[in-house]
Amino acid sequence: MDDRFNKSVCLDLESYLIRLFAGDGAFQVLNRNEGITDADYYERALYRETFREVFDRLKDDGMFTRSIQEIENSDLFKLSPFKALTNDQAIAVEDILEGLFTDLRTEASSTIVIQGNPGTGKTVVAIYLLKLLADIRAAQPGDVHDSDSMFSEFFVEGYPEMLQNFRMGIVVPQQSLRESAIKVFRKTPGLEKSMVLTAFDVGESDEMFDLLIVDETHRLNQRANQPSGPLNAKFQKITEKLYGFDDKTKTQLDWIKARSKHQIFLVDAEQSVRPADLPTEVLDDLNSVAKAHRRHYPLATQMRVQAGADYVEYVRSLLPVDGDLRTTPPLQTFNGYDLQIFDDLAEMHRAIRAKDAEHGLARLVAGYAWEWKSKGNPTTYDIELDGHRLKWNSTAVDWIASQGSLDEVGSIHTVQGYDLNYAGVVIGADLRFDPDARRLYVDRASYFDKKGKENNPTLGKVYTDEDLLRFITNIYRVLLTRGIRGTYLYVCDPPLRAYLGHFVRE
Repeated sequence: MDDRFNKSVCLDLESYLIRLFAGDGAFQVLNRNEGITDADYYERALYRETFREVFDRLKDDGMFTRSIQEIENSDLFKLSPFKALTNDQAIAVEDILEGLFTDLRTEASSTIVIQGNPGTGKTVVAIYLLKLLADIRAAQPGDVHDSDSMFSEFFVEGYPEMLQNFRMGIVVPQQSLRESAIKVFRKTPGLEKSMVLTAFDVGESDEMFDLLIVDETHRLNQRANQPSGPLNAKFQKITEKLYGFDDKTKTQLDWIKARSKHQIFLVDAEQSVRPADLPTEVLDDLNSVAKAHRRHYPLATQMRVQAGADYVEYVRSLLPVDGDLRTTPPLQTFNGYDLQIFDDLAEMHRAIRAKDAEHGLARLVAGYAWEWKSKGNPTTYDIELDGHRLKWNSTAVDWIASQGSLDEVGSIHTVQGYDLNYAGVVIGADLRFDPDARRLYVDRASYFDKKGKENNPTLGKVYTDEDLLRFITNIYRVLLTRGIRGTYLYVCDPPLRAYLGHFVRE
C-alpha cells in the first residue's frame, strides 16, 4: 500500500472511477449513492494524473471501451448520478432529505425550489436525489454502511420503509435533454426510463405521484399555442380533467402540483426563452412561497465554466434584458479561460474544429436569426456569412453527439442544459446595438423562431419588442455560458460587435 494515498485521495479516486464506469456504459454500476463531497485536497491534480496510469491498465484489461476524454464528454458521464457533490449541493440534498422524511411522517405536502445560474448543477442534484432515494428504498437491515458517508443516517431502519410504494419521477420539458436523461436512467439500477416524463405525461396520469422533480421549470408552458394541433387538444383535455373545466389560467406547473404530493422545482428565470414559457411573475411567486416555508435552496458553485461564477454574471451584465447600456460593467479577464471575438465566421469555425480535434465537444451555436430552409430541403444552406455557408442542426435529439454536428449550427433548443468544451456563438442580426442611445434592441424581421415571437390570443397577450428583447438576450446569455474551457464569439451587427469587442478579451 502506498502511504501517499490517504483516505481523502482514495474516496475521491473511487468516486471518479465509479463515474467513469457509469459514463462508459459497458458495465452496470451497482454502487449506491451515500454521499461524497467534492474536496479539493493537496496535489489533487497530481493524484488524478497518476490515476490515468491505473485507468490505462484497466482499459487494456477490457474494463473500459473508451478513453477518459471520450467518457467525460458523454451524456452518461455528465448526467451520471454518481457524483461528488459541491458543498452547496450537499447541503441542499441533506436538508431536502430531512424535510421530505419529516413530511412523510406527518403526511404533509411540500414544494421545494432549487435555484441557480447556468452551470451550478441543478440537473446533477435532481438525478442524484432520485438515485439516492431509490438506494435508500432498496436498503436492507443487514447492509453495511460507511459511517463517514454524508447520507448514511438515511439508510438505517425506518427510512427505507417510508419509501416503499413511493412513486417518483423527473419532468424534463426539453426533448433533447429528456432523451439524454432516459439513457442514464436505463443504465442505472434503481432508476427506470419510465421515470423520465413530460408535463403531458404527468397531466394524463391517473395515478398520483409522491414526488416529482422538475428540471428547467422555467421551460414549462403556460396556456399557449402548442407546436401541434393534437398537443393543443391534449392541453385542454388535461385541464378539464384536473379542474372540471377548461381553465385557461392553468399552466403545466399547476398540473404538476395537482398530480403530486411533493415537488422539487429547479429554476432559473433568466433562462426563459419563449413566450410560451412560464411567465416571470409565476416563477417569482414560486420562489417567494418556497422562501417563506424555508424550502428554497440557492446553488452558487460554478461547475461548468472554468472561468467561474463571475463569468456568468459578466455575460449577463453585458447583455441586460432591459437593453439599457448607459452604465457598462468594468472590463474583466478570466485567466485560463479562452474567450475571443472573431471578425470572420470561417476563421471561428476553423478554431472550433481545431478545439474539437484537441478536446472534443466543440460546436457552433446561434440565435434563431436565420430561416430553417434546410429542414424542408437538405441541399439548401441556412446561414451564409463572409462567404461561409452553414446549416442548422439536422436533428433535434442528441444533436451535439450526432454525426455531422461539427459542420452544423445548433439552436438554443438543442443545447440548453448541455455542456460544451468550446462554444462558438454566432449572435445574429436579431439583436442589435444603438450606440447613440446606448441600448440593445431587437430586429423582429431577423428573428425567425415563430414560436419565439408568437402572440397569445388565448390569454390576450401581445408580445412587444421589449418582451422579445428579454427572450432574445436570454437566448444569447444561455449560449454564451455553454463553454467549459472557452467561448468564441461572432457578432453580425457591427455596432454590437464593436461594443462587445471592448469587453471580450482572452
